[in-house]
Amino acid sequence: MKDYNKENIPLAKALRKNMTPWERKLWYDFLRYYPVRFQRQKAIGNYIADFYCAKARLVIELDGGGHYTAELARKDEMRTKDLESMNLTVVRICNLDIDRNFSGVCEYIDLTVKRLSLSQLR
Repeated sequence: MKDYNKENIPLAKALRKNMTPWERKLWYDFLRYYPVRFQRQKAIGNYIADFYCAKARLVIELDGGGHYTAELARKDEMRTKDLESMNLTVVRICNLDIDRNFSGVCEYIDLTVKRLSLSQLR
């Protein structure tokens, strides 16, 4: 189990109840039934990951338009580096990709989980 900031738990619960449309689609149409367990709005360190798969040590972050401003891009880069320092892989997916290429996003996640799960066995 990853260490986490206990103060983030109420916010994580609130975020689970108020998922964005893209988080909702990815969760209910793919990750919820994926054969390897994912958690949504998972507290890890001082962050709340959109989705987390412990077996693959994978964090999936969905990024909307605001993430592409210079300031938020720097924050996302720091967040990614912090999570990677915890021996996690971070995958960022644009909300537009959920809208325009959902099957491709699902295939990419599936391949990533399989690749990372195999590397954990070595």
